[in-house]
Amino acid sequence: MKFTAKQIAEFIQGKVVGDENASVHTFAKIEDSVPGAISFLATPKYIQYVYNTKSSIVLVDEAIKIDRPVSTTLILVKNARDCVAKLLQLYESAKPRKVGIDSLSFISPKAKIGKNVYVGPFACIADGVEIGDNCQIYPHATIAENVKMGSGCTVYPNASIYHDCKIGNNVIIHSGAVIGADGFGFAPNGECYDKIPQIGIVTIEDNVEIGANTCIDRSTMGSTYVRKGVKLDNLVQIAHNTDIGEHTVMSSQVGVAGSTKVGQWCMFGGQVGISGHINIGNHVMLGAQSGVPSSIKDNQQLIGTPPMRQISFFKSQALFQRLPDIYKQLTALQKEVEELKKKK
Repeated sequence: MKFTAKQIAEFIQGKVVGDENASVHTFAKIEDSVPGAISFLATPKYIQYVYNTKSSIVLVDEAIKIDRPVSTTLILVKNARDCVAKLLQLYESAKPRKVGIDSLSFISPKAKIGKNVYVGPFACIADGVEIGDNCQIYPHATIAENVKMGSGCTVYPNASIYHDCKIGNNVIIHSGAVIGADGFGFAPNGECYDKIPQIGIVTIEDNVEIGANTCIDRSTMGSTYVRKGVKLDNLVQIAHNTDIGEHTVMSSQVGVAGSTKVGQWCMFGGQVGISGHINIGNHVMLGAQSGVPSSIKDNQQLIGTPPMRQISFFKSQALFQRLPDIYKQLTALQKEVEELKKKK
């Protein structure tokens, strides 16, 4: 599918500089440009590429000054990154969606399947499952007994949704993700560990995206909750009885222990670890590899273990690198003090 510079400019409210009939059919980074592609320039750091780019169209932030002639067509916008995101969404939505039930899939006669649903080969849909309209269930996905799924959902290959879990509308579950496995519940009895049955479920609300190989455990009782708009990266672990607030995002390898409540609009960097039975407030930002042993109030920007304010963390890190020299100085001062004591 092709789009002209004029069509793109109208869609993103930009200004065309050059040939408004220039057309594109794909995307490319400005440093890896190819004819027929649209690229973007959002920082002066890459401005040298715009003068020799092969891309047919380049989106450019209005604040960046192009002071030499260019051969490509430019579209000037307030925020090139935001405009690229909108165009990528348009591009993705224009792709044809799969529809139809593959003959090699298994769908229980006791399941209810909505309209315009795709079920790929070797996907398994068990008794009592309800799947809404316009869902896409890819090959080898498994949806266990009594799962309820809204409309417009996508479940990619080899994802597993355990029994009784509830999935909202427009949820995306990537390959290898596991929704509703048992929470990590064991009780020592003196000789071994007794398994504590996990009889709850997982509830995933609307517009959630769950990355590849991410695991969300079912609750001991009640439900583990992932609220609307949450975005989880690959390899994230959400333990039993947790409650992840609306529009919170987590990068890869974040782990949240059991019975923890995370607020709305939080952002966690990679490998953040959250202890169990604590509360994280709203709008909390945690830098990569932060370890959180206790509750955090709203509107905090922290990093480290235990987490501290960013400026304090970086000052501490700078001081830590000097510790060997400081230790030598302290040792030398201690010797001087001991010698002065002997002279008295």
